[in-house]
Amino acid sequence: MRIAVIGAGALGGLFATLLEGAGHEVTVTARGAALAAIRADGIRLTGGFGEAHAHPRALERLVEAPELALVCTKAQDAAAAISDNAEMLDGCPVIVVQNGLDGVHTAEKLLPDSDCFGLLVIVAANYTEPGQVRVTTPAPSYLGRGSGAIDAQTLRWQSILGPALHTRPLENFVGSQWTKLVVNMLNALPAITGLSVQDVVGTPALRRVMTASMRETVRVGLTRGVRFGSLQKLSDRRLRLFCRLPLWAGQILPLRMRARMGRVPNLGSTLQSLTRGQRTEIDYLNGAVVREAARAGGRAPVNALLTTLVHEVEASGKHLSPAQVLSRFTAR
Repeated sequence: MRIAVIGAGALGGLFATLLEGAGHEVTVTARGAALAAIRADGIRLTGGFGEAHAHPRALERLVEAPELALVCTKAQDAAAAISDNAEMLDGCPVIVVQNGLDGVHTAEKLLPDSDCFGLLVIVAANYTEPGQVRVTTPAPSYLGRGSGAIDAQTLRWQSILGPALHTRPLENFVGSQWTKLVVNMLNALPAITGLSVQDVVGTPALRRVMTASMRETVRVGLTRGVRFGSLQKLSDRRLRLFCRLPLWAGQILPLRMRARMGRVPNLGSTLQSLTRGQRTEIDYLNGAVVREAARAGGRAPVNALLTTLVHEVEASGKHLSPAQVLSRFTAR
């Protein structure tokens, strides 16, 4: 099958390599150093899914319509990337591989003739340099759309992608996006401090802040009428219980997440963006919680401050020490 992968960062590079290895004809879109590296030497994959070396066709934008497309850009780049390739994508089935809550809706708006799906990815992968991806935590990915049961088209694409991408079909996809948003609260503090996720969770004071941001996310979701989807051993029942626990007891959630990561440092996607000098997608992670709270007439102060601090690090290029982070929360 002719498959286009829009964006060749960590996840785009991972999926392009796995799809080519499964026998598909893969085209990736990339720019700058990534485009040059892939054209010169392909994409090299190491880590949790084994070693592979793929040579997909690499272009700045698509020149022919694929049979299926995966949009693997950062959330803030999705609209521009889809618009750049809309002539070839409209009418083609599209799977949006993205954090946050808005990806599938953005694709549906820009590609009115396309069947659009979402893919929730739990894999932790580091984009070590252009054309090179290391998987630090292998995991399944979850395909679906809407808030209801799994439909026939979701099952069709899962049957095609599943063997290559370790993909499973998922009901209540929108609710599971919210569950993934809770998981993505792992990202902000590593970006602010420069520490790995494991080190942040291992620092008691930072772990309390992370737990507070997760609890706040759950509470905002409940205020918005969300029924959380089942994902990564989390469920609506467990998350409702989590947000009612005392803060000290709720810290078991990030501790369990850290245990599943293993010992290879997980930098988180937001810190990786900062390291590469790119804009982060923090406005679509913690910032999404703030916006959803405002739509319900409320506030999300923990996530608002974390969003602000990430933007400060973006602007200054300097990380904050744990003590500096905690002083900002104390002052607030």
